Amino acid sequence: MEFNLVGEGLKFMVLGMLIVFVFLIVLVQVMKLQAMIINKYFPEKEPPAAPAPVTGDSDEESRRTAAIIAAVTEFRKNK
Repeated sequence: MEFNLVGEGLKFMVLGMLIVFVFLIVLVQVMKLQAMIINKYFPEKEPPAAPAPVTGDSDEESRRTAAIIAAVTEFRKNK
């Protein structure tokens, strides 16, 4: 009698796992179909090109870079 219950339990376990597996496969396929439909009817718009940044502060940027280099060099000398 007990062997029969174990067998029934294994059958239900395998049946449940198969149902979940099939459900997940169907879910993935439905999500792919949904993505195709959305991309077909609502395509992503290309973002407008960003204007080129103005480099009017290149002098200040070079001074800042020089100050950083000098600080690192001085720090390494002290160690």
